Amino acid sequence: MQWETVIGLEVHTQLATRSKIFSGSSTAFGAAPNTQASAVDIALPGVLPVLNRGAVECAIKFGLAIGATLNRVNVFDRKSYFYPDLPKGYQISQLARPIVEGGALKIVVGDTERTIHLTRAHMEEDAGKSLHEDFQGMTGIDLNRAGTPLLEIVSEPEMRSSAEAVAYARALHTLVTWIGICDGNMQEGSFRVDANVSVRPLGQAELGTRREIKNLNSFRFLQQAIDYEVRWQIETLEDGGRIEQATVLFDADRGETRMMRSKEEAHDYRYFPDPDLLPVKLDEDWIEAVRATLPELPVAMQARFQNDYGVSAYDAAVLTGSRALADYFETAAKACGQGKLAANWVMGELSAALNKAELDIAQSPVSAAHLGALIARIQDGTLSGKLAKQVFDGLWEGAGEVDAIIEARGLKQMSDSGELEKIIDEVLAANPKSVDEFRSGKDKAFNALVGQVMKASKGRANPAQVNERLKAKLQ
Repeated sequence: MQWETVIGLEVHTQLATRSKIFSGSSTAFGAAPNTQASAVDIALPGVLPVLNRGAVECAIKFGLAIGATLNRVNVFDRKSYFYPDLPKGYQISQLARPIVEGGALKIVVGDTERTIHLTRAHMEEDAGKSLHEDFQGMTGIDLNRAGTPLLEIVSEPEMRSSAEAVAYARALHTLVTWIGICDGNMQEGSFRVDANVSVRPLGQAELGTRREIKNLNSFRFLQQAIDYEVRWQIETLEDGGRIEQATVLFDADRGETRMMRSKEEAHDYRYFPDPDLLPVKLDEDWIEAVRATLPELPVAMQARFQNDYGVSAYDAAVLTGSRALADYFETAAKACGQGKLAANWVMGELSAALNKAELDIAQSPVSAAHLGALIARIQDGTLSGKLAKQVFDGLWEGAGEVDAIIEARGLKQMSDSGELEKIIDEVLAANPKSVDEFRSGKDKAFNALVGQVMKASKGRANPAQVNERLKAKLQ
């Protein structure tokens, strides 16, 4: 039997506010346990929540960025459940009337572009954290995260593979960091993904029973967890078993999911409107003021890059993977006037060097202006591609400006045709066997001769000129 995978993602995005959603406590990461938990956060009797305006504006920004409907009146609800790191015994969230409904996000998987629709995005508070290590069999509770503002972003179940799920999660990560509503730090818990996964016979309209994989904090783990879960569900069904709705965790060390608890439904949480919080009303002036703060969005920039710089849709998607990367590319492209060549260098030599050094684009030792100047020297014939890589190494090492490195290291491409002719004549004279082999029809001999010329010129000869002059002499 052929099976179809069905995936929907719920992403908890920590909003980039200095204080919590209902109190003035700091949201800074890394403080000593329970030093950033106010009376409101730990739910002392008589305290009342006060909504953080900045959190609402982050949600508005996101809704505008994805073309969603902003509910002009939205309300907060209490989601009741007991857990040690939830002091109130309920979480303040939004159920019936969230701030954002609908919207869509474009993703690119290979050469295929798809649109993934969103169900909703709602504001809520985070819970604290249970700590199980170093407590001699006991559990410690850190309430620093309690009350941290979150935007939970829920997709439609429209993804059909782990690759699509990762592409969507990456696109969402890019967007929320791009518009400045989240720092995107997955290691610190600022961007956490829950994956709802089910399988069904290919062609069946009815959805299968889903299992939710909780708290995935890397794109690699997201892909591994989904792939394992899909295999497990298919094997279970083909062996005659049945899938029970459940919440599961991914064990990264063992590469498998394991059941945590049976999955709750909305009615299990006994939602009801929070009586301590008034409805949130969005007027048009407020919305337009937030809209004015939005930067050019990734999708619009991708289209502009294709139009202005002649890059492919795939390259445009890669180059807009972050605002810092997009800004770097555009600066380099403007400096050299060669968009496609700039894209190749940014995605090739530069990215490889950054990955090897484990550096972000913002930490690049080679500035965008320097890379643009280097590419300009390729374009005007001063450098060959091979020589340009040596100049790039010099820039990476901090050896100075592009022209200074070329001069100091003698890397200028050979422009004297007489000098080149002399080198070619010497190579032909020293390699009669290769000359005879080429003239007898062995093309590989020509490549060997080209290599000898380039070696003799110490890489300074223009490869196109070498090919042209060498062929003329051999024929």
